[in-house]
Amino acid sequence: MIGKTAPGATLLLTAAMAACGGGSRQNTPVDSTTTSAAQVGTVELDTAQRSRIHVEKIAPETYRASVTTTGTVAFNGDHSTQVIAPISGPISRILVAPGAQVKRGQPLATVSSPDFAEAVASYRKAEGAWRNASRIATLDEQLFANDALARSDLDQARTDLAAAKADRDASLSQLQTLGLDDAAIDGIREGKSVPAGEGAVRAPIAGTVVEKLVTPGQLLQAGATPCFTIADLSTVWVMANVFGSDLAAVRRGETALITTDAAADTLRGRVDYVADLVDPATKATAVRVVVPNTDRLLRRDMLVRVTIQSLTPSRGLLVPVAAVLRDDENLPFVYVAAPGGFARRRITLGGRVGDRYEIASGITAGESVVTDGALFLEGASTQ
Repeated sequence: MIGKTAPGATLLLTAAMAACGGGSRQNTPVDSTTTSAAQVGTVELDTAQRSRIHVEKIAPETYRASVTTTGTVAFNGDHSTQVIAPISGPISRILVAPGAQVKRGQPLATVSSPDFAEAVASYRKAEGAWRNASRIATLDEQLFANDALARSDLDQARTDLAAAKADRDASLSQLQTLGLDDAAIDGIREGKSVPAGEGAVRAPIAGTVVEKLVTPGQLLQAGATPCFTIADLSTVWVMANVFGSDLAAVRRGETALITTDAAADTLRGRVDYVADLVDPATKATAVRVVVPNTDRLLRRDMLVRVTIQSLTPSRGLLVPVAAVLRDDENLPFVYVAAPGGFARRRITLGGRVGDRYEIASGITAGESVVTDGALFLEGASTQ
């Protein structure tokens, strides 16, 4: 009859449906969204496929951690300076061009300045007054010794001499501030002629002129106008940014390897300073590396790669770089040997040590990690 089923037929139908349902579950691929975040399914391989997979048993190792980041080249601040105009007035001549090697005290530009003429005149007057006061004081000393001069007159002569000497020293200091060297000052003292009203902007240090910031005819303001930048390019600074997770591995004195597309060779430097402040915008700490730059391969504002090698040995788990893959969210994972196949395991990476990565979490000592064939397993898991 329609709408009724014999009891035996009902039992047979139920068993058949159960069998079909069980077979369906067995053939359905594992959905990664239904497994844990750390481990996704197991990939099973036949004998031929397994021969293409190589594994490595992970055990604790002693190593020196390294931190890899980017950096920017800057002039060595201890051996570079901006040249500020010491006198006011218009520039009459530029004597050097960018790239020129200069010595300390060498003229870089000449300036038509009333300040210079006034300083020369003041020094000549002070020098003459000092010589006259010195002559009078010497004569009064002799007169006083022969009881031919009162003590008060001798004291006055000594006071005049001290005042004249102070005026002369102040005028001399003014000439030195204007950049005159000892030879030029000796010439003024001897009465030799100097270019009327013409002073010079001189190099305060030896090095290379890397910037020219003025032009002929430009009006300079004493103590305010920057004219040139001079730097000793034998060494440079590389300013790197290190984030909090890597900061513990960076200390002063550690070796830093600098690589750039401008050079095939790796340059070696030394960590000179680790800042005590964190950049509020990037949350990174500035690290300064001093790098020899004998071939002048490094230029200011050049972007470079910096690998800082720790001096302190560490002990932990390392896996080859080739073993680490990344998922759609750019999170790292590896494949580990598991009963019946290979399981995908989420991991947390530390720093890079040569061609290996530190493993912060996700793998325990004694587990076997796929080092060659991980991409094959990833492809097989998606089929």
